[in-house]
Amino acid sequence: MSIDNIIAQAVARAVKELYGADTDPATIQPQTTKKEFEGNLTVVVFPWVKAARKSPEAVGKEIGDWLVDNEPAVDRYNVIKGFLNIVIEPSFWASVLNHICNTPHYGITEAGADAPLVMVEYSSPNTNKPLHLGHVRNNLLGYSLSEILKACGNRVIKTNIVNDRGIHICKSMLAWKKWGEGATPESRGVKGDHLIGDFYVLFDKHYKAELAELMAAGVTEEEAAAKSPLMQEARAMLRAWENKDPEVRSLWQMMNDWVYAGFDETYKRMGVDFDKIYYESETYLEGKEKVLEGLEKGYMYRKEDGSVWADLTADGLDHKLLLRSDGTSVYMTQDIGTAKMRYSDFPIDKMIYVVGNEQNYHFQVLSLLLDRLGFKWGKDLVHFSYGMVELPEGKMKSREGTVVDADDLMDEMVTTARNVSAELGKLDGCTPEEVAGITEMVGLGALKYFLLKVDPRKNMTFNPKESIDFNGNTGPFIQYTYARIRSVLRKAAEAGMTIGEYTAVKPGEREIALIQRLADYPSVVAEAGRSYSPALIANYAYDLVKEYNQFYHDCSILKEEDEAVRSLRLALSECAASVVKSAMSLLGISVPERM
Repeated sequence: MSIDNIIAQAVARAVKELYGADTDPATIQPQTTKKEFEGNLTVVVFPWVKAARKSPEAVGKEIGDWLVDNEPAVDRYNVIKGFLNIVIEPSFWASVLNHICNTPHYGITEAGADAPLVMVEYSSPNTNKPLHLGHVRNNLLGYSLSEILKACGNRVIKTNIVNDRGIHICKSMLAWKKWGEGATPESRGVKGDHLIGDFYVLFDKHYKAELAELMAAGVTEEEAAAKSPLMQEARAMLRAWENKDPEVRSLWQMMNDWVYAGFDETYKRMGVDFDKIYYESETYLEGKEKVLEGLEKGYMYRKEDGSVWADLTADGLDHKLLLRSDGTSVYMTQDIGTAKMRYSDFPIDKMIYVVGNEQNYHFQVLSLLLDRLGFKWGKDLVHFSYGMVELPEGKMKSREGTVVDADDLMDEMVTTARNVSAELGKLDGCTPEEVAGITEMVGLGALKYFLLKVDPRKNMTFNPKESIDFNGNTGPFIQYTYARIRSVLRKAAEAGMTIGEYTAVKPGEREIALIQRLADYPSVVAEAGRSYSPALIANYAYDLVKEYNQFYHDCSILKEEDEAVRSLRLALSECAASVVKSAMSLLGISVPERM
C-alpha cells in the first residue's frame, strides 16, 4: 500500500473515532508538503471542522495527536491554520521504497475487460500536403494522451480521420495533371506527400497569377476568383469525383496512395500509430444520411432553398447549416458521419477529439448535434483543445510553400543533437551505429519533450536550439540522467554488488526526498489522466531526475561500505530509472541505456 493510502486510511479512522464522522479514505488526498514547512505530507482538515465543532487548528492538532499515537508511519506533525503537515517516521521510508520496487508496472493501472472504452482522434491530415509542425504537436499530444489514459486503466482506441476529398485535394490533382509530366515519387526521388504538396503550392502560384491578370483587366478580387479558369477546372474535377468519374477517381487513388506511403514513414519515425483510420471519402455520405434521418424526426429543419439546418438557439448558440441547398455536406455533416461509423464499429464510452482551439465552437455544436441524434457519449464528448505552435520566426503558411515540414524538422533535430552531443563529448567511445541510434533518440526526444512539457491549452513557440540542452527542463537532460543511472547500475553489477536487505535502514533527508518523489508517481499519472495533461508527466519526470541528481551528488553509492545502505541506494537508483523510463514512455519518448 502506498504511503498516501496509509495516511488517508489512518486519518479516516481518526475522524471516525474522534468525531463519529464516516469519511471515505478515497476522498482524503494527502499532498506533498510545501518546502517552506516541515513535513512530508499535508492533509486539509477543513472538511471535519463542522463535525468537530472546533477551530481548524484544534481539529488539526487532535487528528495529529491521534496519528502519532496510533499510526506507526507517523513520527510527528505541525498545524498551519487548517493544514496538518505530517512527518513520516524515517525508518518507514525504506518499506515505501521496497513496495515501489516490488510493484510490477508501478504507477500503471492495467485495464480490465469491462474498463471504459475511450476513443482518441488525432492527426487528421489533408492528403494535399505533408505533415507540418502543427501536426507534430497534434500527433504527440494525441499519442501521449492515449498512453496516459491507458495507464489510468482505460481501454483506448487511437484513431485518425484523413481528409481525402474536397476542392483542396483537386487542386493538387489538377496541378499534377497539367504540369506534372507523369512525375512519381520514384522519378522525383521524394516522398509522396512532399511531391503532392509541391503540386498544391504550384496550383496556388498559377492561380494567383490568374487573379492578378484578371484584376489588372479591371475586375474585383471576388469577381476574379469566380472567373478564374483554373478554379473552375478544379471545381469541375470535384464534381466529377463526386459523380465517381473513373478517370478522376483513378488519379485520386494513385496520388492519395503516394501520400499515405509518405505519411506512414513520418508517423513511424515520430513514434505514433493508430488502431483504426477513417477516411472522409467514406464518412461524408454517412453523415448526410444521418442528418436526413434527423430531419425526418424533426431534429432539424429545411429552408425554402432546400438547405438543412439545426436550430441551436435554445442552447445559447445559433442556427447551423448541415446540408447546402445543392445537397452537398459541410464539415459538421462529415463529423456526424464519422461518429456514426465509429459508434457502429466500437461500443465507445467516451470520445476525445484532439483538435486546435480554433475549432472550439465547432465541437460545441457537434456535441449538441450528436446528443440530439442519439449518440450516448455525444453530450460528454471531449474536445482536447490545444494552442497553436510557432517557430521564433513566426507562423507557418502552407499555401505559400513556407510550411515547417515535419520531416525536415525531425532531420534538423537529429543533426542538432549529433552536433551538440559531439561538442559535449557525450558520444565519445560510441560506435557509428550507437551514435546514429543515440542522436535519433535525443533529437526526437528533445522535440517531443519541448512540445509536451507546456500546458497543451497554451500557444507556444518551439525553439529547436533551446530544446536540445543537456541542462534544464529538456528531454536530453532527462535522457542523460537516465543513462547516468544505468551506468551506475552496470558498474555495480560488474563489481558483483547486488541489492540485499535494506528495510531496516533509516534513510537520510536526501534519500527520503527521492523516495517521496517516486511515491508521487501513481497520483501524477492519475491526475494527468483526469486533466488530460501530458505536461504533468513531463514536468514530473524533470522533477524526479533533478531529485536524483541531488541524491547522486550528496550520497555515495558504489563506494558506500555499509552493505544495507548501499543496497538501499542501489534500489533507489533502480526504481528511479524504472519510473523515468515509464514516465517518458507515456510521452512517447525513448531513453538510451548509455550516452
